[in-house]
Amino acid sequence: MIGWTEGIQNAIEYIEENLTEELSIREIAEKACVSAFHFQRIFNTLCGFTMGEYIRNRRLSLAAQELARSDAKVIDVAMKYGYYSPDSFTRAFARFHGISPSAAKLRGARLKSFARVKLKLVLEGGTMLEYKIVEKEQFTVMGKARNFDPDTATTEIPKFWDEHNRNGDSSIVVGMYGVCIDTDGKEFEYMIADNYLPWNEIPEGYKTRVIPAGTWAVFPCRGALPKSLQDVNRRIWSEWLPSCKDYRIAGNYNIEMYAPPTENPDDYYCEIWIPVEKV
Repeated sequence: MIGWTEGIQNAIEYIEENLTEELSIREIAEKACVSAFHFQRIFNTLCGFTMGEYIRNRRLSLAAQELARSDAKVIDVAMKYGYYSPDSFTRAFARFHGISPSAAKLRGARLKSFARVKLKLVLEGGTMLEYKIVEKEQFTVMGKARNFDPDTATTEIPKFWDEHNRNGDSSIVVGMYGVCIDTDGKEFEYMIADNYLPWNEIPEGYKTRVIPAGTWAVFPCRGALPKSLQDVNRRIWSEWLPSCKDYRIAGNYNIEMYAPPTENPDDYYCEIWIPVEKV
């Protein structure tokens, strides 16, 4: 069976070998043997930038090298790296390099380079990441949902929560859960939700989702948000998953469980639930 680190390395190699081709997030994720939904979240957490940003920046970096070192026409280089409109290529190139594509062909032009990702094994002090494996029955949540692009989700989801609280929707759904569910490998649905009470009516603009029975790895997070969540997320993907020999990621969803607010933000408690299956 392919290992976690080997899978990530395969995915990176696949991207690099196909930067001049149309890349599918699903096909990239298949090289790592995880769903597109999980792979994009893992990549973003580990690298600090999204998969889309990585591909875009690598292409613009290579395009600049080609313009500077050859007699290739700007339009040909633009099309080679996936830009079918000269204007869109010029705008993206100028944002990244600070100069136009034609200026990049001039001797002495200053260009920026975006290096490929390299997988490194780093040995650190023996720290403990608390978790438990639990079996959960099927349950249903009810809440307000919106689709998000992985490239912008980290900034847009907090705005969704602010809007939810500002509009008074927290009187209908407190927000016990933040539920992420893959939709098509390109976007994912995020739901601010509570447990569904079947004797209550579902308000207009709200929906229910059935979370299937299964096995979950549950990771406690203690401290002020969002830092506590971000720190545990990073450690799940960089420490726990590579060293876990008994379980692998399953499903195309994950859940954040939020406890009621505390007076001191540093005392706050929440959990990250990751669906897993026995290897």
